Amino acid sequence: MLGNLRRQSPRPSRVIRQLSHAAFLALLLSAGASALEIGDAVPSFSGTTVQGDSFSLAEAQRGHRAVVVIFRSTLCPYSNYYNDALHDLVGQYEPQKVLFVAVHSDRLETEDDIRTHARKHGHTFPVIRDPRGELARLLDARRTPEVFVLDQGGKLRYHGRIASKLGTPDLRNALDALLAGQPINPAETKSFGCSIDRS
Repeated sequence: MLGNLRRQSPRPSRVIRQLSHAAFLALLLSAGASALEIGDAVPSFSGTTVQGDSFSLAEAQRGHRAVVVIFRSTLCPYSNYYNDALHDLVGQYEPQKVLFVAVHSDRLETEDDIRTHARKHGHTFPVIRDPRGELARLLDARRTPEVFVLDQGGKLRYHGRIASKLGTPDLRNALDALLAGQPINPAETKSFGCSIDRS
């Protein structure tokens, strides 16, 4: 490319504009591909839940002190291990104006599968099917279960697992700290589970 530029000998100002444009595009692409950092504004999204209701993350933030987005799968044993724990967490924190939202990005799951699974385990919170992995790519979710906790302003405050393999209640601790106006420590943990196919 540089050889072509030399042979054509364009005006320097034109070359600068071309290089600046290319650098700007590269910056946009790299920014879009990077993972969310703690404190970043989480991109908003909207859709229809498997329960048939409309959902908007922006609207959910306005009406709640926190929003917990959990990537799950009915086919993943790691995800299913937390079915009862998730039910208990919702029961504890929903009265404190914390909204839980589940996202299913496994393309092998049907809407009926997900709906039946939610009913079986008493999960009445919004559940969204994401068969093309668009929401997984948007938030850079890579496995199930994987949690993103947003504050009322839409900023990421906690990212990672529901609990450690030793039983440390990381998500519960994060919510307690957030609701008390205290720093979350750790604000990021390593989630473990089934990989999300985002291809």
